[in-house]
Amino acid sequence: MKYDTLTYALEDGVALITLNRPDVMNALTTQMRAEIDVAVTHAGKTARVVVLTGAGRAFCSGQDLGDRANAADLNLERTLRDEYTPMLNAIISCPVPTIAAVNGAAAGAGANLALACDVVIASETAYFLQAFTRIGLIPDAGGTYVMPRAMGMAKAMGAALFADKISARQADAWGMIWEAVADDAFDAHWRGRAAHLAQGPTKAFGAVKRVMRASWNNDLDTQLTLEASEQGDCGESRDFREGVLAFVEKRKPKFEGR
Repeated sequence: MKYDTLTYALEDGVALITLNRPDVMNALTTQMRAEIDVAVTHAGKTARVVVLTGAGRAFCSGQDLGDRANAADLNLERTLRDEYTPMLNAIISCPVPTIAAVNGAAAGAGANLALACDVVIASETAYFLQAFTRIGLIPDAGGTYVMPRAMGMAKAMGAALFADKISARQADAWGMIWEAVADDAFDAHWRGRAAHLAQGPTKAFGAVKRVMRASWNNDLDTQLTLEASEQGDCGESRDFREGVLAFVEKRKPKFEGR
Protein backbone atom coordinates (compact mmCIF):
# COMPACT_ATOMS: atom_id res chain seq x y z
CA MET A 1 0.00 0.00 0.00
CA LYS A 2 1.06 3.58 -0.69
CA TYR A 3 0.13 6.07 2.02
CA ASP A 4 0.19 9.86 1.77
CA THR A 5 -0.50 10.88 5.37
CA LEU A 6 1.38 8.17 7.26
CA THR A 7 4.27 5.77 6.89
CA TYR A 8 4.05 2.01 7.38
CA ALA A 9 6.89 -0.37 8.16
CA LEU A 10 6.85 -4.03 9.18
CA GLU A 11 9.90 -5.53 10.86
CA ASP A 12 10.26 -8.57 13.11
CA GLY A 13 6.50 -8.82 13.57
CA VAL A 14 6.08 -5.16 14.56
CA ALA A 15 3.96 -2.97 12.29
CA LEU A 16 4.96 0.67 12.86
CA ILE A 17 2.36 3.21 11.71
CA THR A 18 3.64 6.78 11.93
CA LEU A 19 1.24 9.69 11.43
CA ASN A 20 3.19 11.86 9.04
CA ARG A 21 1.86 15.42 8.84
CA PRO A 22 4.37 17.02 11.23
CA ASP A 23 3.81 20.52 9.85
CA VAL A 24 0.28 20.48 11.34
CA MET A 25 1.11 18.29 14.37
CA ASN A 26 -0.33 15.26 12.58
CA ALA A 27 -3.86 16.65 12.56
CA LEU A 28 -6.48 14.19 11.35
CA THR A 29 -8.05 14.55 7.92
CA THR A 30 -10.56 12.44 6.04
CA GLN A 31 -7.69 10.84 4.12
CA MET A 32 -5.62 10.14 7.23
CA ARG A 33 -8.51 8.48 9.03
CA ALA A 34 -9.12 6.24 6.03
CA GLU A 35 -5.41 5.39 5.78
CA ILE A 36 -5.18 4.55 9.50
CA ASP A 37 -8.18 2.23 9.09
CA VAL A 38 -6.55 0.46 6.13
CA ALA A 39 -3.10 0.28 7.74
CA VAL A 40 -4.32 -1.11 11.06
CA THR A 41 -6.58 -3.63 9.34
CA HIS A 42 -3.68 -4.79 7.17
CA ALA A 43 -1.33 -4.96 10.16
CA GLY A 44 -3.79 -7.09 12.07
CA LYS A 45 -3.45 -9.74 9.36
CA THR A 46 0.33 -9.60 8.88
CA ALA A 47 1.95 -8.42 12.15
CA ARG A 48 2.07 -9.62 15.76
CA VAL A 49 1.89 -6.14 17.28
CA VAL A 50 0.92 -2.69 15.95
CA VAL A 51 2.54 0.57 17.09
CA LEU A 52 0.94 3.93 16.36
CA THR A 53 3.09 7.05 16.80
CA GLY A 54 3.60 10.51 15.33
CA ALA A 55 6.28 12.23 13.28
CA GLY A 56 7.86 15.38 14.64
CA ARG A 57 6.96 17.00 17.96
CA ALA A 58 3.38 15.77 18.30
CA PHE A 59 1.49 12.52 18.39
CA CYS A 60 -1.73 13.98 16.98
CA SER A 61 -3.39 17.36 17.50
CA GLY A 62 -6.89 16.11 16.67
CA GLN A 63 -9.25 17.10 13.90
CA ASP A 64 -7.75 19.30 11.18
CA LEU A 65 -10.34 22.07 11.00
CA GLY A 66 -8.73 23.19 7.74
CA ASP A 67 -9.72 19.90 6.11
CA ARG A 68 -12.92 21.55 4.87
CA ALA A 69 -13.28 24.75 2.88
CA ASN A 70 -15.30 26.17 5.76
CA ALA A 71 -14.85 24.58 9.17
CA ALA A 72 -18.30 25.83 10.23
CA ASP A 73 -19.81 23.64 7.51
CA LEU A 74 -18.22 20.47 8.90
CA ASN A 75 -20.95 17.93 9.58
CA LEU A 76 -19.58 16.55 12.82
CA GLU A 77 -22.17 13.81 13.29
CA ARG A 78 -21.57 12.40 9.83
CA THR A 79 -17.80 12.72 10.15
CA LEU A 80 -17.77 10.87 13.46
CA ARG A 81 -20.13 8.17 12.23
CA ASP A 82 -18.61 7.58 8.80
CA GLU A 83 -14.92 8.31 9.37
CA TYR A 84 -13.97 8.13 13.04
CA THR A 85 -16.04 5.09 13.99
CA PRO A 86 -14.50 2.75 11.35
CA MET A 87 -10.99 3.91 12.24
CA LEU A 88 -11.51 3.44 15.98
CA ASN A 89 -13.18 0.07 15.50
CA ALA A 90 -10.22 -1.09 13.41
CA ILE A 91 -7.90 -0.28 16.32
CA ILE A 92 -10.10 -1.65 19.10
CA SER A 93 -10.97 -4.87 17.26
CA CYS A 94 -7.46 -5.44 15.90
CA PRO A 95 -6.63 -9.10 16.65
CA VAL A 96 -3.08 -8.30 17.80
CA PRO A 97 -1.93 -5.91 20.57
CA THR A 98 -1.84 -2.21 19.72
CA ILE A 99 0.53 0.29 21.33
CA ALA A 100 0.24 4.07 21.16
CA ALA A 101 3.76 5.48 21.47
CA VAL A 102 2.81 9.04 22.37
CA ASN A 103 5.84 11.13 21.52
CA GLY A 104 4.31 14.57 22.10
CA ALA A 105 1.01 16.42 22.23
CA ALA A 106 -2.11 14.25 22.00
CA ALA A 107 -5.04 16.65 21.84
CA GLY A 108 -8.73 16.36 21.09
CA ALA A 109 -9.46 13.36 18.93
CA GLY A 110 -5.72 12.72 18.91
CA ALA A 111 -5.80 12.00 22.63
CA ASN A 112 -8.67 9.58 22.18
CA LEU A 113 -7.01 7.96 19.19
CA ALA A 114 -4.15 7.06 21.55
CA LEU A 115 -6.53 5.86 24.27
CA ALA A 116 -8.23 3.51 21.79
CA CYS A 117 -5.02 1.45 21.71
CA ASP A 118 -4.50 -1.43 24.13
CA VAL A 119 -1.39 0.09 25.72
CA VAL A 120 -0.35 3.75 25.84
CA ILE A 121 3.32 4.56 26.45
CA ALA A 122 4.09 8.28 26.59
CA SER A 123 7.26 10.31 26.67
CA GLU A 124 7.67 12.31 29.87
CA THR A 125 7.11 15.66 28.11
CA ALA A 126 4.04 14.48 26.20
CA TYR A 127 0.60 15.56 27.31
CA PHE A 128 -3.07 14.76 26.76
CA LEU A 129 -5.70 17.42 26.24
CA GLN A 130 -9.47 17.01 25.93
CA ALA A 131 -9.68 20.36 24.17
CA PHE A 132 -13.27 20.07 22.99
CA THR A 133 -15.05 22.48 25.35
CA ARG A 134 -12.59 25.18 24.33
CA ILE A 135 -14.49 25.35 21.02
CA GLY A 136 -17.95 24.49 22.32
CA LEU A 137 -17.91 20.72 21.78
CA ILE A 138 -17.92 17.53 23.86
CA PRO A 139 -15.16 14.89 23.88
CA ASP A 140 -15.65 12.52 20.97
CA ALA A 141 -13.74 9.76 19.16
CA GLY A 142 -14.62 7.47 22.05
CA GLY A 143 -13.36 9.78 24.77
CA THR A 144 -16.58 9.76 26.80
CA TYR A 145 -16.44 5.95 26.81
CA VAL A 146 -12.77 5.31 27.51
CA MET A 147 -11.93 8.08 29.97
CA PRO A 148 -14.37 7.22 32.80
CA ARG A 149 -13.34 3.57 32.55
CA ALA A 150 -9.63 4.36 32.48
CA MET A 151 -9.36 6.95 35.27
CA GLY A 152 -12.74 7.19 37.00
CA MET A 153 -15.63 9.57 36.60
CA ALA A 154 -14.21 12.38 38.73
CA LYS A 155 -10.98 12.75 36.75
CA ALA A 156 -12.73 12.16 33.42
CA MET A 157 -15.35 14.81 34.14
CA GLY A 158 -12.73 17.36 35.19
CA ALA A 159 -10.62 16.63 32.12
CA ALA A 160 -13.64 17.17 29.87
CA LEU A 161 -15.04 20.28 31.58
CA PHE A 162 -11.84 22.19 32.33
CA ALA A 163 -9.93 21.09 29.21
CA ASP A 164 -6.65 21.28 31.13
CA LYS A 165 -3.47 19.69 29.87
CA ILE A 166 -2.79 16.35 31.53
CA SER A 167 0.91 15.63 31.68
CA ALA A 168 2.17 12.16 30.88
CA ARG A 169 3.16 11.73 34.51
CA GLN A 170 -0.33 12.71 35.66
CA ALA A 171 -1.89 10.36 33.13
CA ASP A 172 0.33 7.57 34.43
CA ALA A 173 -0.55 8.27 38.08
CA TRP A 174 -4.28 8.41 37.30
CA GLY A 175 -4.28 5.09 35.44
CA MET A 176 -5.17 6.80 32.17
CA ILE A 177 -2.17 5.25 30.39
CA TRP A 178 0.19 2.35 30.97
CA GLU A 179 3.37 4.33 31.62
CA ALA A 180 5.30 7.55 31.15
CA VAL A 181 8.97 7.26 30.21
CA ALA A 182 11.84 9.72 30.31
CA ASP A 183 12.36 11.36 26.92
CA ASP A 184 15.89 10.08 26.46
CA ALA A 185 14.74 6.48 27.03
CA PHE A 186 11.36 6.71 25.29
CA ASP A 187 12.22 5.43 21.82
CA ALA A 188 14.23 2.45 22.99
CA HIS A 189 11.65 1.66 25.65
CA TRP A 190 8.55 1.45 23.45
CA ARG A 191 10.50 -0.48 20.84
CA GLY A 192 11.50 -2.97 23.52
CA ARG A 193 7.90 -3.27 24.67
CA ALA A 194 6.75 -3.86 21.10
CA ALA A 195 9.44 -6.48 20.52
CA HIS A 196 8.37 -8.28 23.69
CA LEU A 197 4.78 -8.53 22.47
CA ALA A 198 5.87 -9.51 18.97
CA GLN A 199 7.68 -12.52 20.43
CA GLY A 200 4.78 -13.53 22.65
CA PRO A 201 1.75 -15.85 22.38
CA THR A 202 -0.27 -13.86 19.85
CA LYS A 203 -3.34 -16.08 20.14
CA ALA A 204 -3.46 -15.54 23.89
CA PHE A 205 -2.95 -11.80 23.47
CA GLY A 206 -5.96 -11.64 21.15
CA ALA A 207 -8.03 -13.54 23.71
CA VAL A 208 -6.89 -11.16 26.47
CA LYS A 209 -8.13 -8.21 24.40
CA ARG A 210 -11.53 -9.78 23.74
CA VAL A 211 -12.13 -10.90 27.32
CA MET A 212 -10.95 -7.66 28.93
CA ARG A 213 -13.08 -5.48 26.66
CA ALA A 214 -16.12 -7.72 27.05
CA SER A 215 -15.89 -7.32 30.83
CA TRP A 216 -17.10 -3.73 30.55
CA ASN A 217 -20.57 -4.97 29.62
CA ASN A 218 -20.80 -8.50 31.10
CA ASP A 219 -22.08 -9.64 34.46
CA LEU A 220 -19.86 -12.00 36.47
CA ASP A 221 -21.42 -15.25 35.31
CA THR A 222 -21.23 -14.22 31.66
CA GLN A 223 -17.62 -13.16 32.10
CA LEU A 224 -16.64 -16.41 33.81
CA THR A 225 -18.25 -18.39 30.98
CA LEU A 226 -16.35 -16.32 28.41
CA GLU A 227 -13.08 -16.80 30.32
CA ALA A 228 -13.57 -20.55 30.37
CA SER A 229 -14.31 -20.66 26.64
CA GLU A 230 -11.33 -18.54 25.65
CA GLN A 231 -9.01 -20.35 28.06
CA GLY A 232 -10.07 -23.69 26.63
CA ASP A 233 -9.24 -22.42 23.16
CA CYS A 234 -5.83 -21.11 24.25
CA GLY A 235 -5.15 -24.43 25.97
CA GLU A 236 -5.33 -26.17 22.60
CA SER A 237 -2.62 -23.98 21.09
CA ARG A 238 0.96 -24.92 20.33
CA ASP A 239 2.09 -21.85 22.24
CA PHE A 240 0.50 -23.17 25.44
CA ARG A 241 2.31 -26.48 25.04
CA GLU A 242 5.57 -24.62 24.35
CA GLY A 243 5.04 -22.37 27.37
CA VAL A 244 4.54 -25.32 29.70
CA LEU A 245 7.50 -27.20 28.25
CA ALA A 246 9.76 -24.14 28.58
CA PHE A 247 8.65 -23.69 32.19
CA VAL A 248 9.49 -27.30 33.00
CA GLU A 249 12.83 -27.06 31.20
CA LYS A 250 13.61 -23.70 32.84
CA ARG A 251 14.20 -21.85 29.56
CA LYS A 252 12.68 -18.94 27.68
CA PRO A 253 9.71 -20.06 25.54
CA LYS A 254 9.82 -19.69 21.75
CA PHE A 255 6.25 -18.72 20.87
CA GLU A 256 5.08 -19.05 17.29
CA GLY A 257 2.05 -16.84 17.72
CA ARG A 258 -0.33 -19.74 17.13
